[in-house]
Amino acid sequence: MLKSMTGYGAAKLSDGTVTINIEVKTLNSKFLDLNLRFPKSLSMNELEMRNVVSEALQRGKISLSIDVQNEAETELKQKYNEALFLKYYQSLKELADKVGASNDEIFKLALGSPDVIVNSGAGSEEENEGDWNKILELMKQALEQCDLFRIKEGAVLENKFRGYIESIAKSLKEIEVLDPQRVAKVRNRIYGNLKAFVEEENLDQNRLEQEMIYYIEKFDITEEKVRLRNHLDHFEEILNEDDSLGKKLGFISQEIGREINTIGSKANDADVQKHVVSMKEELEKIKEQLLNVL
Repeated sequence: MLKSMTGYGAAKLSDGTVTINIEVKTLNSKFLDLNLRFPKSLSMNELEMRNVVSEALQRGKISLSIDVQNEAETELKQKYNEALFLKYYQSLKELADKVGASNDEIFKLALGSPDVIVNSGAGSEEENEGDWNKILELMKQALEQCDLFRIKEGAVLENKFRGYIESIAKSLKEIEVLDPQRVAKVRNRIYGNLKAFVEEENLDQNRLEQEMIYYIEKFDITEEKVRLRNHLDHFEEILNEDDSLGKKLGFISQEIGREINTIGSKANDADVQKHVVSMKEELEKIKEQLLNVL
């Protein structure tokens, strides 16, 4: 079963006290490239977030965003020590009056004096833990959606790969039909060239046969055809496995390319080369699509 590295998932919760929106987007990447965006209050949970995402999605360029809005929260995040502020203000005003300075900046100076502004904190530990449990559950839902998206995209890719492999196999069959004719052409060409320079009665038949065997073996592609057929079969077998397949298929596609190139270089035949070019085109499509396979 193939999985694409392109995916999307989202989950939302609104229970009257808090609204949570989580969104996951993934693209292809050789490694796990994880980008997290979340409220500062969740900083202590970042490692757990990363572990959950990497376990669910394994690889790819992944963007996860978490937005949390506390709807029922009415308590001010910032409070003021009024008594202390008044003392600072009065003291600063008296100093200004003594020297005849303006009173315009006294309010700002008093407000910024030490301990006048008091932060009320980010909620109790129990409240934060409750929010995190909700967020964790929503994360898992969004990641599951993203994984299902990847599976659907993977099914589309699998059909494409099977089509490409089938096309290469058809070209290989055409080459197998042409190969005996190609060997006969090589034999006739060598014999014709010799006759053009040496009278037939003077030809050393044993030497001629040795030369024929040498050149025919040099241009023989029997082993390459067998190996290419095996690689194509292996590629289709891997498509039916359940594990992460992108790297395996990448290695096999390299071997397929190696055999196609060798057939092209050894064949030395225009008709065979046409099918070699066709196979190379299909292989390039495979390599391009493999970049997006998990």
